[in-house]
Amino acid sequence: MTTADPAIAITRRDAMKLAGAAGIALLSLGPASLASLTRSASEPKISLAQWSLHRLLFAGDLQHLDFAAEAKKMGFGAVEYVNSFFKDRATDEAFLAEMNRRASDAGVKQLLIMCDGEGNLGDADDNARNRAVENHRKWLDAAKTLGCHSIRVNAASSGTWDEQRDRAADGLRKLCDLADPLDLSVIVENHGGLSSNGKWLAEVMTTVDHTRVGTLPDFGNFCMDWSRSDQPDAWYDRYQGVKELMPFAKAVSAKSHEFDADGNETKTDYTRMLRIVRDAGYTGWIGVEYEGGGLSPREGSLATKKLIERVWATLNAESPQAR
Repeated sequence: MTTADPAIAITRRDAMKLAGAAGIALLSLGPASLASLTRSASEPKISLAQWSLHRLLFAGDLQHLDFAAEAKKMGFGAVEYVNSFFKDRATDEAFLAEMNRRASDAGVKQLLIMCDGEGNLGDADDNARNRAVENHRKWLDAAKTLGCHSIRVNAASSGTWDEQRDRAADGLRKLCDLADPLDLSVIVENHGGLSSNGKWLAEVMTTVDHTRVGTLPDFGNFCMDWSRSDQPDAWYDRYQGVKELMPFAKAVSAKSHEFDADGNETKTDYTRMLRIVRDAGYTGWIGVEYEGGGLSPREGSLATKKLIERVWATLNAESPQAR
């Protein structure tokens, strides 16, 4: 699903369907080849979002340039950067080249850059909105240099439901036009305000109507008003939200905070959530984003990875009818 990894994952049921359409070609494959067709569905592709280790990075206990190697040491095959950790280096060609070298040496894919602090793409002021679009251009160029498939942006706006939808769509469409010749996507995370309302953000996607636009559903960011986070009506249903955003997903963020004694995340039912992801036909990377305080950044990230792998194995064991 992502442009960085165009290989198509195929389930055993898909293989049987293909056999009906092209039986001779499929039946000519040996057991090893058939196994390779199903492997990507049975083993999730799990990346590490840089924000998972933000406490280490902000404290200086881990350097940005060492992040790729650290991710590999922890067992992750791909990384998702946050622009906050190299905010002044977006146009530094030597620095980006070093990032490429470090990632290559570690054998790690560089998937995307999460971009914050560059203005509101849905700003009510046309000039401010256009400046925000232009501010993101350097991150598109950096993402291209790093071999990423996308930049992650925000859809912050103001006004009525329809006004915010149309303003955000305008900014996103203009940014997608810049991304198109670079073969990059512009993906939006549910990240506060109306963007944490799955129905609204899905409407934005259809309004943008651009092949380069997409979503990055985050399992936990469904609070529409953090000043009232203790009130139930400030929250959008996370399962409904992810279900609404998955048709547009080009990345997925497995947010985690705390775990119980059995290794389950206490705020999100990962079995229910990952079933939504699989049922949507998603075959891209799932990014671990640990934000809790009960475990160390590394421990929390690994606990999330282990949970995804365990749940995925359980889902694989389900019958086709159960899926």
